[in-house]
Amino acid sequence: MFSEELVSSFKNQETPFYYYDLALLKQTLDNCKDAAGAYDFHIHFALKSNFNDRVLNQVKLAGFGADCVSGGEVKKAVESDFDKRKIVFAGVGKSDSEINYALEHDIFSFNVESIQELEVINELAAAKGKTASVAIRINPNVDAHTHHYITTGLDENKFGINSWDLPAVAETLKRCSNLRFIGIHFHVGSQIMDMNVFKSLCVKVNEMQAWFEERGMPVKVLNVGGGLGVDYQNPDENAIPDFKTYFKIFKDFLNIKPYQEVHFELGRALVAQCSSLISRVLYIKNGIKKNFIILDAGMTELMRPALYQAYHKIENISVSEGKVKSEKLKVDDSETFNSELSTLNYDVVGPICESSDSFGKEVLLPVTKRGDLIALRTTGAYGEVMASGYNLRPAIRHVYSGK
Repeated sequence: MFSEELVSSFKNQETPFYYYDLALLKQTLDNCKDAAGAYDFHIHFALKSNFNDRVLNQVKLAGFGADCVSGGEVKKAVESDFDKRKIVFAGVGKSDSEINYALEHDIFSFNVESIQELEVINELAAAKGKTASVAIRINPNVDAHTHHYITTGLDENKFGINSWDLPAVAETLKRCSNLRFIGIHFHVGSQIMDMNVFKSLCVKVNEMQAWFEERGMPVKVLNVGGGLGVDYQNPDENAIPDFKTYFKIFKDFLNIKPYQEVHFELGRALVAQCSSLISRVLYIKNGIKKNFIILDAGMTELMRPALYQAYHKIENISVSEGKVKSEKLKVDDSETFNSELSTLNYDVVGPICESSDSFGKEVLLPVTKRGDLIALRTTGAYGEVMASGYNLRPAIRHVYSGK
């Protein structure tokens, strides 16, 4: 991914910064659009994964809608000129002001997560003389087989309405005259690599839509969420997820009626691989048991490793593979020699005053020196958006290539 010309262009840039490959982003979006278009599936981009303006513009140009989980994200989607008829609003804790803003802009749907929320939206819509379209987010109790922090579809999770509450949901919908029931919504988790999870989800979706239709409540929209994972270990070899296989599962296993639309809310799968966090080595600390690379990027720029021990491939892009060869090394005032490659194991850490500020332990890298550029790969999703100003860190910087 990183040519010598590109790395050379980074040398005079102030670090850390997020580098975006907009050409790869467009290729990924086009691939997804073509695969989904084969079945007339609808895509909403999950803004929580990335709300960089250049990224959102590419997503909008691809014709995708917006999946929002806060009033701020709804506002961002509106201000970014996403088609309001393609904006959906989910989240377990929508405030009155957030709901009112979404009502004023006539978004496509509220994905509702509790009976009380149905009642609040109905009351606020009535006050505005509007009718709000709602989809019921149902907890399918499907195990996503992923990290417990990003699993959302089990009974123990806070998300969605449990199946035993559906009779009360149906009753509430029938008496709330300012609500229009349009469909059902599901999301089982994130970074899912086991395609059998999505087959299990389809079984649950089929059961739930049958439940509503048996009660005289037609389901127009089947919103199956997102969750498709990416290859963090091999970002160059697998830069674009297998969208064809992913969408074909839903075509094959969902009972889709002629009048129904199938909607997806993809985030990570679309943007993760298009960005890397580029950082400069501040110091090397060589010890008896540990060698440390101390970067100028920290958990304030990339929270995922500290938050849930997420893996990101770490590369020294100042040292090309051709330069990694046998040579005598000076380490900790003693001469050592690696017969094959000039490499060492390092703990790669940031400058933040927290022991959790670590990007990787025992990472095998070319022998690294102060000033080398390090790339933390696959950071286009949940990288920049989770950055903070802790320790009064400076604002995120950006570098782009492609259009």
